[in-house]
Amino acid sequence: QVQVVESGGGLVQPGGSLRLSCAASGVMFGSSDMAWYRQARGKQRELVASSSSQGIIIYNGSVKGRFTISRDNANNTLYLQMNGLKNEDTAVYYCNVNYVRSYWGQGTRVTVSS
Repeated sequence: QVQVVESGGGLVQPGGSLRLSCAASGVMFGSSDMAWYRQARGKQRELVASSSSQGIIIYNGSVKGRFTISRDNANNTLYLQMNGLKNEDTAVYYCNVNYVRSYWGQGTRVTVSS
């Protein structure tokens, strides 16, 4: 059974940092394409960053230079280091795993506010 569990969200002031983690089990993690998405209230879910099994990394232009996606294949964990957070980064962040089919976690909420 596939499980995808995000953690690391919380409340942070503008300019602050957070690191999100995504633990995935039940999939061949190293062979999976992984991504972080986010959904702000009243908006559509959007891609934040992706990391393919081939090592290709893509960022949403709004986070480029501030966020870093990384993966630890030995420990089946995906990370999103978020620096220089802005109010507009406030959203629920979801981990997406693509291995044969697509799997989603339950999301972790990030609130950027002073």
